[in-house]
Amino acid sequence: MIPHVFGVILSILLGLCLGSFLNVCIYRLPEGKSIVSPPSHCPGCGTRLHFYDNIPVISYLILGGKCRHCSCRISWRYPAIETLAASISFLLFIRYGLTYQYLLLLVFLLALVVVSFIDLEHQIIPDSISIPGTIAGLAASFLLPHNSIIDSLIGAAAGGLGLFAVAYLYHAATGRAGMGGGDIKLLAMIGAWMGWKALPMIVFLSSLSGALIGVLYLSFSRKGMRARIPFGPFLSLGTIIYLFFGKNIERFYVSLLY
Repeated sequence: MIPHVFGVILSILLGLCLGSFLNVCIYRLPEGKSIVSPPSHCPGCGTRLHFYDNIPVISYLILGGKCRHCSCRISWRYPAIETLAASISFLLFIRYGLTYQYLLLLVFLLALVVVSFIDLEHQIIPDSISIPGTIAGLAASFLLPHNSIIDSLIGAAAGGLGLFAVAYLYHAATGRAGMGGGDIKLLAMIGAWMGWKALPMIVFLSSLSGALIGVLYLSFSRKGMRARIPFGPFLSLGTIIYLFFGKNIERFYVSLLY
């Protein structure tokens, strides 16, 4: 009992700390800045943050979402991402315990979080995440029981080439770009980590969530049909849903057929 409780607390704390690092990546990678230096600072006045002003979630709440020095408003995104990272870490620990599977999948899912928020804000998916992430997925296949190196290789190829074919056909039919190269490389990365067998369900879940949320967004957005909705966050969401609930969804679907 005690070791399990300790592990839960450790997983949450690890997620919070990594979430703070994710915020740095999301803010700096699109601008081509180093994620190592300079140390964390206020985006408004540039003052370097002390450790007690940089405690995940807690510092944000104590400071009321403002910089201690200039009272610049700090985005709600910072504690939200820290909380999201902690939640993912907690759920993975509950499923896998303190194992290499937990650690590897935690790195993968948190990379998807970074990709999603960068894509939402800048509508780009950095190659610095998707390309090394694909290589890491191929390497991780030697350790993850749900994925073999063959499944991983086929998944990376099918994910990238499959989405490239869809994008090419869409452009040929409409004369407009439907998906960017970042989405293609992201699905190759997802295929490397999850294997080719998971891709159909992941694409289905991504498309379904994208369609539902897209309709709501277009309904309330003043841009109407001119609005461009990035697909990367939905690929990430579909992957996370599949990882935690995919088998249950597949069993439910099969039960409807028989």
